[in-house]
Amino acid sequence: MSGTTVGILIFVVMLALMVVRVPIGIAMFTVGAGGYVYLTGNVNALLNSLKNLGYARLSNYDLVVIPLFLLMGQFATHGGLSKSLFRFVSAFLGHRKGGIAMASIGACAGFGAICGSSLATAATMGHVALPELRRFGYSGSLATGALAAGGTLGIMIPPSVPLVIYAILTQESIGKLFMAAVIPGIIAMVGYMLVVRIIVAINPAAGPAGPAVAWGDKVRSMLEVLPVLLVFVVVIVGIYGGWANPTEAAAIGAAACGVLAVVTGGMRVKGLMDSALGTAQATAMIFLVLLGADMLNTTLALSQMPGELAAWVKQSGMPPLLVMFVILLIYIFLGCVMDSLAMILLTIPIFYPMVMGLDFWGMSDQDKSIWFGILALMVVEIGLVHPPVGMNVYIINRLAKDVPLTETFKGVVPFLLSDLVRIVLLLYFPIISLYLVHTFKQ
Repeated sequence: MSGTTVGILIFVVMLALMVVRVPIGIAMFTVGAGGYVYLTGNVNALLNSLKNLGYARLSNYDLVVIPLFLLMGQFATHGGLSKSLFRFVSAFLGHRKGGIAMASIGACAGFGAICGSSLATAATMGHVALPELRRFGYSGSLATGALAAGGTLGIMIPPSVPLVIYAILTQESIGKLFMAAVIPGIIAMVGYMLVVRIIVAINPAAGPAGPAVAWGDKVRSMLEVLPVLLVFVVVIVGIYGGWANPTEAAAIGAAACGVLAVVTGGMRVKGLMDSALGTAQATAMIFLVLLGADMLNTTLALSQMPGELAAWVKQSGMPPLLVMFVILLIYIFLGCVMDSLAMILLTIPIFYPMVMGLDFWGMSDQDKSIWFGILALMVVEIGLVHPPVGMNVYIINRLAKDVPLTETFKGVVPFLLSDLVRIVLLLYFPIISLYLVHTFKQ
């Protein structure tokens, strides 16, 4: 069999394993190991490869940023910083129709700036915002749809764990990717708020206005979140400014969030232990997926499938934009069966060489690499809310037990349309992603 045939067969077997609920990391490792033995015809070759595989991955210094960013999010969750963010945005928007839902989205963006995880953002802000949305009589579909969509901002607004993984896989600058994600993240937040505004304009009963807040309370809520905003600025500017590498900036951010959680949120020993345990569990899950992806990608490289596909695409004469459209559609379909991290790990070694071999408006290789990273992140983010997986939808629906799952999926449809508009914008106008990278060159 050719390398491409072996690669396709590996993917088919892997998807079959996932259908029977084998964890994605184990499924990738299993098919990767089996394919490796088939291609080499030698079990000893596999054992020799495994001897170095785990150490090579787990000794990677850059990966330390993942548990540190996760710890930063855990401190923010257990320290009550999410409540301060919600109160701040709600104080300025809550008195408008749909204002509490818009405040939830704004708070999700703020929390994503210190978290880096979509699922954690959705779960945390769901606990904080759902009671308020119910108290003011918001419709179940709008309340849960806004929170599920808003949760995706957890990986869109930097710091972002999937962006860190992308940077490591492609040898790209973490700081530049974080900077490139800022404007698309803001556009995503504003787009979701506009969706809420349109929904309540059509159906005012779906999102009643809340009470107006006095200016004194607004100022107090603003002072409460200033330290959180300062942490975000320090981390992002520190990384991109060059005075701290990503690991150092993440350590500073985690320490700062820990201090804030104790001082302003009243976090005690139990919260500290819960934060450490939550970080350890999430890190173990991510690293298991990383090891599985490494085994699979080693086998794919041995089969020469990525190179063959890249060469075929380049020689086919297909317009570069058509290739990109196909790649983005594949991401959307993969989102039906995979989580965001698995999609990044599985597809980037295959799609990245294709994209880098094509010409998009004469962009340099580095600009193309950063632009594709942001596009991939955005489409992966859609997988968190579209059926049948939509992990954010299930998390929010589990919190809002009185809302049928079908209502929640209906609620996210308008936000998916907003995502589509944003993807088209960033696809045809790469400068949206690259503007800050070019403006603040290191």
